[in-house]
Amino acid sequence: MNMEFKRKLPLPSEVKEMFPLTGRVKENVKERRDEIKDIFSGRSDKIAMVIGPCSADNEKSVLDYITRLSSVQEKVKEKIIIIPRIFTNKPRTNGAGYKGFVHQPDPNASPDLFRGIIFTRELHIKAVNETGFVCADELLYPENYKYLDDLLGYVAIGARSVEDQQHRLTASATDCPVGMKNPTSGDLSVMMNAIMAAQSEHDFIYRGWEGHSYGNPHAHAILRGYVNRQGVVHPNYHYETLLHLSELYEKSGLSNPGVIIDCNHANSGKDPFQQPRIMKDVLLSCRYSEDVKKLVKGYMVESYIEDGNQAVDGGVYGKSITDACLGWEKTERMILEISEIMA
Repeated sequence: MNMEFKRKLPLPSEVKEMFPLTGRVKENVKERRDEIKDIFSGRSDKIAMVIGPCSADNEKSVLDYITRLSSVQEKVKEKIIIIPRIFTNKPRTNGAGYKGFVHQPDPNASPDLFRGIIFTRELHIKAVNETGFVCADELLYPENYKYLDDLLGYVAIGARSVEDQQHRLTASATDCPVGMKNPTSGDLSVMMNAIMAAQSEHDFIYRGWEGHSYGNPHAHAILRGYVNRQGVVHPNYHYETLLHLSELYEKSGLSNPGVIIDCNHANSGKDPFQQPRIMKDVLLSCRYSEDVKKLVKGYMVESYIEDGNQAVDGGVYGKSITDACLGWEKTERMILEISEIMA
């Protein structure tokens, strides 16, 4: 092969032995995960808010941000379940740029996937220990899910991964709700097929084993907007699309119809300051149609301590080094306003 094999990485079981979960963490994960599942099964009227940096890039600032979220969660707990984003893998459209915490736990240093795997598990454990939150991560590398499967409360399958067979089959084996994004082309049938695959049972090869998955009944849609053939960005959070998605679910026979609205990416034209407006727009659609209200389970928001983004070596604490994010003051105000509107 035209590559160098640098070193063999530890098995998930070995990493879990190095960094085991305490009884208290296990209880927190189960309780919080059950609360999140209740949203997607329809047993709870609360909404999920998957919120945080575009990509985790610094342990101190990520934990600082999540700690700030914990105080807001207490204020809105009757209406909103906050699921902090600790996205440790960053898909790159053309392969260039920062690929995330797993690749480079220090964005200014050389890639070190061994340290990245270790630091990623440590970071998720610290988040549960210090805040009580159970967090979300993106399933960019299906084989890596086992390093975190006992910790995560939510998993997202990205727009570039949703058509991939291994992602779909691994999603069918996850123990927490998993969101399948519409592809960058915007074809909702691709996303619906992915959800159907994730909700079904499968036999497949996983990490060298022949395995059988039992299907994930909490697999659901994420609408993130799309780009057409001419390169023009189009949102897909509007009322008409939500109603159409509700009809697609009805025709499919899938269990637990649900959608998370990704308020950034193509829905906002990558303008993070549009995210509060988009959320309020969707809430109006929910008021207008009971079908839409039942379908919408929550929102995904890119937010960090500072507004905007910077170069990898920018040096501003709590400012994204990938996609631009909504800063903390605007984020806190947005969450409180949404809770009031829902009251």
